[in-house]
Amino acid sequence: MDMQVAKVIAAGLAVVAVLGPGIGLGILFGNIISAIGRNPSAADTIKGTGIVYFALIEALAIFALGMAFFFIYAVK
Repeated sequence: MDMQVAKVIAAGLAVVAVLGPGIGLGILFGNIISAIGRNPSAADTIKGTGIVYFALIEALAIFALGMAFFFIYAVK
């Protein structure tokens, strides 16, 4: 197998890992909206916690994209 083809396949597999955080963010924000709708007085606490969880989930996606770029550009 040609090295260029192997790099593209590896990058594609690394990008598949972005699906998990995407689904996780959708579930997270759906639950945040639901929780605020049920208890509007706790909106500030819920939003603050949601932003922290958003950052943690998004870090996984950024890591996966970083690995994809690594496979394309840094692997010789």
